[in-house]
Amino acid sequence: MKKKIHHLLIFSFLVLLSSCSKDAYDDYYERPDSLEPPIYQQLEARGNFKNLLVLIEKAGYKDILGKAGYWTMMAPNDEAFTKFFQEQGISDVNKVDAETASKIVKYALIYNAFRADQLSDYQSGTGWVPDNAFRRRTAFYDGFQNKTINGKPMVVVGSNRNGGYLSGDNNNKYISYFEKEYFAAKGLTSNDYNFFFPGSTYTDFNLLGGSVKEADIVAENGIIHEVTKVSLPLVNLDQYLENNSQYSQFRKLLEDNLVIYAFNQSATTTYRNFSGKNDDVYVKYYDPTLPYSPNNENFLKQADNDGQSDAYTLFAPDNTSLQKFIDEVLLKNYPSIDKLPQYIFQDLFKAHMVQGAVWPSKLGSFNNGLDEELRFNLNTDVKEAKVLSNGFFYGTNKVQASNLFYSVYTSAYLDPKFTLATRLFNDGSSYREIISNINQKYTLFLPSDTVLRGLGYEYNTARSEWNYVSPINGAALSGTPARLRLLRVLYNCIVPTPNGELNDLSGSGIIRSGDMDIAGEYIKWSNNKVYAAGNEVLENMANILGYEDQQNGRTYYIDKLLEFSEQPPGTDLRNLAVAGSEYFNFYSYLKNSSIAFAGDKIGGVNIGNSYTFIVPNNAAIIQAVKDGKLPGDKITGAPTFAPTSSFEQFQVVEFIQYHILVNKTVSDDGLEAGQIETLRKDSKDEKTYVSVMSDTGVLTFIDNSNRSANFIANKSNNLADRTLIHLVDNYLLYTE
Repeated sequence: MKKKIHHLLIFSFLVLLSSCSKDAYDDYYERPDSLEPPIYQQLEARGNFKNLLVLIEKAGYKDILGKAGYWTMMAPNDEAFTKFFQEQGISDVNKVDAETASKIVKYALIYNAFRADQLSDYQSGTGWVPDNAFRRRTAFYDGFQNKTINGKPMVVVGSNRNGGYLSGDNNNKYISYFEKEYFAAKGLTSNDYNFFFPGSTYTDFNLLGGSVKEADIVAENGIIHEVTKVSLPLVNLDQYLENNSQYSQFRKLLEDNLVIYAFNQSATTTYRNFSGKNDDVYVKYYDPTLPYSPNNENFLKQADNDGQSDAYTLFAPDNTSLQKFIDEVLLKNYPSIDKLPQYIFQDLFKAHMVQGAVWPSKLGSFNNGLDEELRFNLNTDVKEAKVLSNGFFYGTNKVQASNLFYSVYTSAYLDPKFTLATRLFNDGSSYREIISNINQKYTLFLPSDTVLRGLGYEYNTARSEWNYVSPINGAALSGTPARLRLLRVLYNCIVPTPNGELNDLSGSGIIRSGDMDIAGEYIKWSNNKVYAAGNEVLENMANILGYEDQQNGRTYYIDKLLEFSEQPPGTDLRNLAVAGSEYFNFYSYLKNSSIAFAGDKIGGVNIGNSYTFIVPNNAAIIQAVKDGKLPGDKITGAPTFAPTSSFEQFQVVEFIQYHILVNKTVSDDGLEAGQIETLRKDSKDEKTYVSVMSDTGVLTFIDNSNRSANFIANKSNNLADRTLIHLVDNYLLYTE
């Protein structure tokens, strides 16, 4: 069918040719009178673009703009060129060389034709997004550049993706405009514009430092907007740093540590075909861990046009402020800059980079590459602000006060004696985020590499894994088990201290480690020594070697780890229940019960889980016997620790289980309260609960009959494996 139609159309066309005169044919196909002239002819007819027309011809764009196409031209009028010539010290347009002419013309040309009411809309892959754009891609790109890098001449091209390079993408520059619909939608004002262009007037439609005098001049091949200022192509963030000596120290740190120049075959082939030369081409790559590459003009390129709606922002400290920061902070424990680990440079620059356009009035709405708020005062800390081709630049007289450089985390992070702890903090455990949060106060007990290695911990860089060899029995762990063991130990060393609770360790006390959201284990201190449950077992308390105060707390340097216990809580209870101890009666029932196993293990109580043991003192146990709640003589209260009847055996088990709280470690600090599950299940195999009231120095347990038991402070808060053992003055009972 398609073939028949094709022949029919050809036949009809031949008939038309044979039956029509040449004049009729020309009339049929001639250009419609209603069609506007092309861009070049429109500019020519208007009479106030004479200088621009000369440059269009010099740039070789007369033919392109005089025929078909689809462009938006931001056309500077002759008045704009008069100002430009004065600024450049040029007498007239004939003094403008061909290269400069090409720059002006190409940067004035935007791909595709946009009316003024379209420029504020983002041309997304799924359709137009109203009032979400302030930039457009132009016809100008830098291309290949001759550079001398580390004394070696080479041809360099910028990366056109963040951390990468895509062959065939010319990395075209963008031009920014400031239009009232976009400003209204984003809540911006003329102050946002004038912060970047203090010498210009905001007119509701500005192009960089100029304004649009007449919009929407329609041409056959696009749209013309008459502008009042000549714009040379803006440099990008990378180029601005390169050309501005005020920030040379900042740039040097970046270039020396987070930039590589790598040979690229496809770029080399393109260059050789274009230039006829035989040079190799190198792509300038920025470290891929950075939020963006400062020489990438394309924004994220997750969608083809996403650069219309957003851009990058860089805060660059000047040489004086950066040098002060280097001397006082970075090199406090390192001998020279070249000795710093790469991750410090990565973090330093992430702290000054934002993957988004930070408008002055919206600074508080943005976070940097470390997910921190921006800690700059625009009135006092910013020396200059620039709109560049790929983003906003703020030159500052201070370094971002990043959490990483002013928190207890810093004590390890910026000291080569603590690389193992820093590695673990940084490995995705969330420890870094916890202890570097300067909005929360912490005390950090920090072991050095020497301490960790002496206790059997090491990191194998060749295999990228942690190793542990027990100094006691030589048992070895590697990989995840070793890492998890050390994570638990270091978590013991992180203590929330909102009121500086551990600033004085000369007395004694107990406190819970961990962070504000995830509870850790309890540790104790006594006369400038600190210890956890494992230290009590090993009889090796950690000594304080010194301390350092940071913005969010204090770091204590310790000579041993805060070890966790590897013995079951039943062992700790047995050790408390020596003859004459107030724990004796309770433990004696336990050890003879059916839930007591070899090695002091208690049925349902697992190593590594959290528990609270509520142990009635001897008098309370005697009262329970008198009340018939435990086996023994109801008259005298003498306990029968090893009953023979199944009922009495069951009675003992239920009594003990109801005095063990599961999944929570409770102390007299107000951190845990409310209904807490016990180890006991009722006759329907449902959970049973004890109510807990906790405050500073107060800890009360209440059963379901409203019977209460108060902890005995000087006999309580005994450490065990993720467990506290308390002595109380009454017994608890669950009644059904």
